[in-house]
Parts: sequence; structure tokens; C-alpha cells
Amino acid sequence: MKPFRRQALDLDEQELSVCFEGRSVVYGFGELDGLVPGYAVTIHKSQGSEYPAVVIPVLTQHYPMLLRNLLYTGVTRGRRLVVLVGQPKAVAMAVRNASSRKRGTRLREWLQSED
Repeated sequence: MKPFRRQALDLDEQELSVCFEGRSVVYGFGELDGLVPGYAVTIHKSQGSEYPAVVIPVLTQHYPMLLRNLLYTGVTRGRRLVVLVGQPKAVAMAVRNASSRKRGTRLREWLQSED
């Protein structure tokens, strides 16, 4: 099943023209089951969902995001296949980093001012 970007529908010819990275491929209506839309979702937005396959980039350049809880959440989203793409060093950094980042929401100050 191939992800696609743009398409043009010809009802008279019963064909769908699909553009894959600048190359046009024509499918007859009977062949359309081989096409599926492709999507990317962040780990944050995927919480509570599952997907048949998950690909997670794990790079040292993404140091602020190398957190154990984020890696765990991403890995547990995949039902049948999870692929980590990147550097083994980055995976090790994420696994060791159990700290959560402190969030500067000012919620405490806001709640206290409501008294």
C-alpha cells in the first residue's frame, strides 16, 4: 500500500492519476484498494491511540525531546510494528532520562490570585 500526495479523477475513463514525488501513476478504479492516505502524527497527539505501524525518529539533535516517557508513549502506540530510526546513543539517552521537564504554566500563581 503506497501513500500518495495529489490525485486527479477521470470519471469518463474510470481512472485516478496519482502523483508520487513528481511522478504521475494512473490507476483504474479496480486498482484503488492499493492506495491509502499517509499521515504523520506527533507522539503528543497520538496519546490514547493505536496504529498498525509506527516509525519514530530518535536523534541526538532532538535532545530536549529525548525523554523516557515520550519514547515509551511512542513505542506503545504501535500494534504490530514499531521502528526506531536514528542513533542508538539517542535511544540510550532517552531511556536514561526519566525526568520530566518543568512546565512554566504559572497555574499556581493563577489559582492563588483567584482567592
